[in-house]
Amino acid sequence: MTGAFLAGLVAGYGVAVPVGAIAVLILGLSARTSFRVGAAAALGVATADGLYAAVAVLGGAAVADLVTPIAGPLRLVAAAVLLVLAGHAAWRALRPRPTSAGGGGGRSLGTPGRAFAGVLTLTLLNPATVVYFAALVLGRGETAGPDRPAAALFVVGAFLASASWQLLIAGGGTLVGRALTGPRGRLVTALVSSAIIGALAVGMLLAR
Repeated sequence: MTGAFLAGLVAGYGVAVPVGAIAVLILGLSARTSFRVGAAAALGVATADGLYAAVAVLGGAAVADLVTPIAGPLRLVAAAVLLVLAGHAAWRALRPRPTSAGGGGGRSLGTPGRAFAGVLTLTLLNPATVVYFAALVLGRGETAGPDRPAAALFVVGAFLASASWQLLIAGGGTLVGRALTGPRGRLVTALVSSAIIGALAVGMLLAR
C-alpha cells in the first residue's frame, strides 16, 4: 500500500516538475492577481493530473490506445487556447485601465473559480499526461484487475505531488508580484509571461 502511494508521488512529481506553459501561466496569474487565484489554478492542474492518474490506473493500455490517435488534434486545441490566453493577457496589460479596476479583473482567469475551471480544462487538453500515467501503470504491471485501495493511493499520491508543486509555483508568483508592485513591474511580468506562453504554444504546434 505504501509502495503504491510513493509510486503515485513519484509519478505526480515526474509530470508536474518540468516547467511548461501551465506553470508559467500559474506564475503569471499569481504575480498579477493574488495567491488565491494562483492557488486555484494550481489545484486545477492537480485535479486534472489526479483524474488522468485515475483513468490510467483503471484503463491501462486501453487508455493509451484510445488517446494516441487524437493526440495531434488535442495538441492543436491546447496550443490555440494558450495563444488566446497569451494574447488576452498581453492586451489586458497594455490597454489603459481606470484606477478603480482591480489587479485581477473579473473576466478571463482573474478569479479563483475561473482560474480553477480554466486551468483544469486546459490541462485536460494535454493527452501526454494520461499516456504518461498509463505507461507507468503498464510498467508496474498493475493493469489487470488493479487492487482498488492501492489504485486509490496511487491517485492520491499523484494528486498531492502535483498540488504541492503547483502551489509552490503559485507562491513564487506571489513573491514576484509583491516585489514588482508598481504598474511597470506588473506590465513587464504580464508581457514576459504572455511571450513565454505564446512561445511554448508555438513549440507545441511544431512538435511532432
